[in-house]
Amino acid sequence: MSGTTRSDRPANRFRRMLDRLSSTQEELHSEELQEDTLAAGCLPISACNDREIVTVTGTLRAVTLRPRAGVPALEAELFDGSAALDVVWLGRRSIAGIEPGRRIIASGRISMNRGRPVLFNPKYELRPVGQE
Repeated sequence: MSGTTRSDRPANRFRRMLDRLSSTQEELHSEELQEDTLAAGCLPISACNDREIVTVTGTLRAVTLRPRAGVPALEAELFDGSAALDVVWLGRRSIAGIEPGRRIIASGRISMNRGRPVLFNPKYELRPVGQE
């Protein structure tokens, strides 16, 4: 027989509803991003290892122009609900659509910079606006 019975289902739904009501807005957003990561078939950022080729998805939390060795570099913080990583486009001052709050899918090789994962010049896909 299956592990749940008909009488368990309403209790489980009630528990999930209570969990959602007692969660903060940030926790709910993190859960939503983690579900989106799995649905898109991407690797959670927290599971990424140094020098590994990955495809990740999440929301850009911050976008800044920060020169590296005299070369312009557009940096963005990508958050997927499990962890954050830096996405850096070298030689770029701006990229249309790369802005805080936008969801993207990015692919490339992870490198570690001061203990933080970084994707340099990744392939990326902007997620359609309105799916946020």
